[in-house]
Amino acid sequence: MCVKLQNFGDMKLKITLIAVATVAMASCVSLSEMESLQAKYDQTSKQYALVKQELSELKEENTALTRQNQNMQADMGDIMLKKQQADALGDSLRTRLEQLQQHYDTTMENYTQEVAGKNRDLRRAQNLLTARTKELNQKADELSQKEGQLKSQQEEFERQRNDLVARQEELERQEAATKARLDAKEKELEAVRSAVTQALVGFADKGLNVETKEGKVYVSMENKLLFPSASWTVSKEGVNAIRELAKVLENDTTLNIMVEGHTDNDAYHGSTAVKDNWDLSVMRATAIVKLLLQNGKGINPARVEACGHGEFAPKVPNNSAANKAINRRTEIILTPNLSKLLQEVQ
Repeated sequence: MCVKLQNFGDMKLKITLIAVATVAMASCVSLSEMESLQAKYDQTSKQYALVKQELSELKEENTALTRQNQNMQADMGDIMLKKQQADALGDSLRTRLEQLQQHYDTTMENYTQEVAGKNRDLRRAQNLLTARTKELNQKADELSQKEGQLKSQQEEFERQRNDLVARQEELERQEAATKARLDAKEKELEAVRSAVTQALVGFADKGLNVETKEGKVYVSMENKLLFPSASWTVSKEGVNAIRELAKVLENDTTLNIMVEGHTDNDAYHGSTAVKDNWDLSVMRATAIVKLLLQNGKGINPARVEACGHGEFAPKVPNNSAANKAINRRTEIILTPNLSKLLQEVQ
């Protein structure tokens, strides 16, 4: 009987170690799992206390039986009966302990598998977090590079904007200066038109017209003032008009002078080198140029041009005698020399 009690003492130590191991393993799990294990441990502790109490009772009974065995050999049958009862109870306790051990082992295996599963999940989560962290770091590096590029682009844009502002200010300054020069040229041109108009005022009712358009002064003279029909010899009255105009033009050395001859669409048939309206318009323009240079000694011939348009630049349709008279004309076009001004603008 004493040997069996010693086995119960070993079982007590084993249960204690198992309980300590359970508590130690619980430190590796979560709080909820720890609480669950604690509950199971408390239940096992209660069962152990019952076993311990039963063991204590057996010890007391064993002591009584031993004392009775020493004092009363005759009561051996009763003692053997009690011994059998104690053995049966011991077997029952061992069976119960084995069941508890099996239940504990099953519980620990389940918890171990559950912890392993959670550890696998944790590792996967950690790997995913590491990958996401690496991806975020790469994106942060790319964003930093793009911010650097954007900053450089902004600096370049700011530099270009400042250059454009400076260029715009310079252009505005040049535009203002150019406008002032153009205004001055327009005033000069208007002064020329006024001077020409005054010089030729006596011929205004004889087919002469002076106007300003497109930055030029147009002196238009009908052929009845300048030439006899089909002739390029300037009439006396035409010579007088050209003489007055030459006096005005030789005083302004900045004007370019273009003399254009025009005819109507009536065919011209000449017997000399002048054979058609083209030739006639050119000869009339050349005749006017020569008169201008003869009467305006200060006019630089390099500033003078002569050209003929024949019938191909009419002012009005050649559908009446009056319109044809208008188209038979010589135009002296006065243009300011803007080359220096244009150079300053460029």
